[in-house]
Amino acid sequence: MPGKNLEFGKEAEGAAARFLKNQGYKVIRLNYKTKFSEIDIVAEDKGVICFVEVKARHSKSFGEPVEAVPLTKQRQISKSAICYLKENNLLNFPARFDVVSLLYTKDFPEINLIKDAFELSSGFTI
Repeated sequence: MPGKNLEFGKEAEGAAARFLKNQGYKVIRLNYKTKFSEIDIVAEDKGVICFVEVKARHSKSFGEPVEAVPLTKQRQISKSAICYLKENNLLNFPARFDVVSLLYTKDFPEINLIKDAFELSSGFTI
């Protein structure tokens, strides 16, 4: 089963990246990993660096896909985002956290983009 979930996740990330490109985003990097977590997609949208979490589900039995980004996950993504910005000398650029949710209940997924899905909490350090 883990292999199926991994395959499903990769398929969803690919669909999300294609969706973002169609929305005018420039996809910069997929699966950026740090010791804190992984950022599914790093993209640029009109001069803003976007750290995108992709959530996919086959049903709403366990809630909406976007509900699977709890505060603990947001903090992990935030830490990784700071690492990315530092490594690439982008700390002075505007950045935000988006979520792409995919719900596979039919032949094609229902895709939703939530811009500014969460914020970096104040007093945050890594």
